[in-house]
Amino acid sequence: MMRALTPLAAACLLAIAAAPLSASPYSNLVVFGDSLSDAGQFPDTGGPAGSTRRFTNRVGPTYQGGSGEIYASNATQLLSQQLGLGALTGSTSPVNAALGLPDGTNYAVGGNTTAQIADSIIGTGEGSVVELTDGTNLRTRPGYLAELASRGERIDPNTLFYVNGGGNDFLDVIINPFAPPAVATQQAQDAAIRLADGIRALEAAGARYIVVSLLGDVGKTPNAASLGTLIPSLPATVSGLVGDFNQELVSQLEGLNAEIIPLNVPLLVSEVVADPATYGLDPTQNLLGTCFDASGGGCVENATYGLTSGNADPTRLLFNDSVHPTSTGQQLFADYAYSLLAAPWELTLLPEMAHGTLRSHQDQLRNQFQADWESWQAPGQWRVFVNGGGQRLDFDEQDSSASGDGNGYSLNLGGSYRLNEAWRAGVTLGLYEQELEAGAADSDYDLRSYLGSAFVQYQQNRWWADGALSAGYLDYDSLKRKFELGISERSEQGDTDGYLWALSGRLGYDIAQPGSTWHLSPFISADYARVEVDGYREQGSSATSLHFDDQKRSSKRLGAGLQGRIEVTPATQVFAEVSREREYEDDASELTIALNSLPGLDFSLQGYAPEDRLTRASIGFSQKLAADLALRGGYSFRKGENDTQQGASLSLVWDW
Repeated sequence: MMRALTPLAAACLLAIAAAPLSASPYSNLVVFGDSLSDAGQFPDTGGPAGSTRRFTNRVGPTYQGGSGEIYASNATQLLSQQLGLGALTGSTSPVNAALGLPDGTNYAVGGNTTAQIADSIIGTGEGSVVELTDGTNLRTRPGYLAELASRGERIDPNTLFYVNGGGNDFLDVIINPFAPPAVATQQAQDAAIRLADGIRALEAAGARYIVVSLLGDVGKTPNAASLGTLIPSLPATVSGLVGDFNQELVSQLEGLNAEIIPLNVPLLVSEVVADPATYGLDPTQNLLGTCFDASGGGCVENATYGLTSGNADPTRLLFNDSVHPTSTGQQLFADYAYSLLAAPWELTLLPEMAHGTLRSHQDQLRNQFQADWESWQAPGQWRVFVNGGGQRLDFDEQDSSASGDGNGYSLNLGGSYRLNEAWRAGVTLGLYEQELEAGAADSDYDLRSYLGSAFVQYQQNRWWADGALSAGYLDYDSLKRKFELGISERSEQGDTDGYLWALSGRLGYDIAQPGSTWHLSPFISADYARVEVDGYREQGSSATSLHFDDQKRSSKRLGAGLQGRIEVTPATQVFAEVSREREYEDDASELTIALNSLPGLDFSLQGYAPEDRLTRASIGFSQKLAADLALRGGYSFRKGENDTQQGASLSLVWDW
């Protein structure tokens, strides 16, 4: 009989359930696979009461069964926490059933072959089965889709699915490395097709986002190394068949319409083994030929860090047993998956950097308009200005975008020519530098912008209006995406460019009498802007380097506001403005991505969603230094629900 939960275990479960979750675009995480993803289906006979087994090392410090130490979390559990989706538990765990705990959404079961994984998705009979090696059936549930149908439910399109499998097809000799090469290759391909069949069924049922892990190289494991001492050709043969499996799996996935997020696990493992010290592994050890715990057989225990070595430390090794990774490996796989899912949350901020630069450019120009209100130069005369400024952008975290903050500075040169009593026209050119840090690892994104605007102004009989056409070239010369990978931080770098153009206009009425020392005017405004950022490829072809498609983001805003100006002295004026704007292009953006190492499997994920309403305010001054020379300064502030932009500028104005 299963023992009851201890008070400590119950308290831990309650703490997990009550823990606040961070924002995430995904409503749930559902997992299908084998022991690499099994979150705890089998009872842990050597652990605390009510605990379950996972196929990795215990948490320590002794790492021994019976010590009261639970098994470390696996990659899918870690990923669920990273996404803010809470604890991920077994779907068919007899432990949960006996304790009256709800079933989880992880259908992965240790020992599952590709046929059993497909059955856990589409099976109407056994479906998901927790079965001991002697054939004892501990618990059975219908397949995921069959159970959904029985409840009259459909897949939530915001559910994230995670699928892995194939290793047990090799270990159970379903794929026979001793068969004729053509037969063995066909068996490997058939296994990949079976796994793809389950993924196709998810897609047909409405699944939109599916993470699929390529099979790690079973030929480069302690199990294969041990067998290789008896059959030297076996590891290379198995590695070749794993390649056949993955090639067929990729081919099958390329035909799907769902967003398939592939994990190139074989490539990632090869990169880790090539530079183990970076990830906390010991480079002096045989990481592919030895394991931490050899009690289950099939591998040679590492003499330095193994379970019985007297210096037990699984974090220094890649494999816990003959085929399963240690907690270090599990963390690497979780961080890898998270880096792909989180990439668009940062990269979709690139167009917002450009929109922020444009708004700063427009704010500085409007400050010039306000300072000149009822005080234009004489007809037929030029007024020129040089303006320097700085700005700060702050993005709060959204469900599908990262938090970020950045600083920038600018230099503008412009001038206006008064055509007659009612009309004035002019141009301005600006250079803007902007830096943004975004995401959990403070990725660095730099933008240099070259902007220009042509404008006209009208002012007569209390009515006034202005309009501007802006265009610019965007140079993203240093885009460094950073993310955690185990204990280390990895970065991928690239550069790209883009352009923008915009139209803006305002119409207002001055309620003050002509010639008054003060002015107050309600106004309406309309703005349109379009930013396009060219797609680019991060340098290299590592497991984490990506290619990003073009991004296009338009903004359509209408606003209403109030601006005022007061003459403190004949030489000193103070002006201010406040308005409220509505954004009509506020859908979340999507970004299409592909791994450089798997270019045929691109996927589109959600990113930044523009604020639908924002408040804009500014205040400034103008101080005459001479009859034809003035010093001006201004501060502007924009605030939405999650985003804030601030800017300050100082300018010199000269009439001639």
